[in-house]
Amino acid sequence: MISLLSSILLAVMLVWPSTALAVESGASLFQNNCASCHPNGTNIIRRGRTLKIKALRQRGLDSSEAIAQVAREGIGQMSGYADALGDGGDVVVAEWVWQQAQKAWTQG
Repeated sequence: MISLLSSILLAVMLVWPSTALAVESGASLFQNNCASCHPNGTNIIRRGRTLKIKALRQRGLDSSEAIAQVAREGIGQMSGYADALGDGGDVVVAEWVWQQAQKAWTQG
């Protein structure tokens, strides 16, 4: 079973390497820079300011571009993370966050 899953994952990465890398990088960037305050898309500082789809849409953050701007520049009490995320990291993590929000953060 594990070798079958590994084979499928390898095939996907070979066909779409940039997509697979972006997902892995986005998850890693999120884990390293965002997850301490936003575990599974929640918010331990301000409950209403989650990364769940409903909360994002209510605040006009309904695209990866809008989320990238917040990640880069900050918003409200949250400082910007441009330096920590590195060149283009804001875009990668924002795309990953947007995908997770659309999936209701069910896969972690």
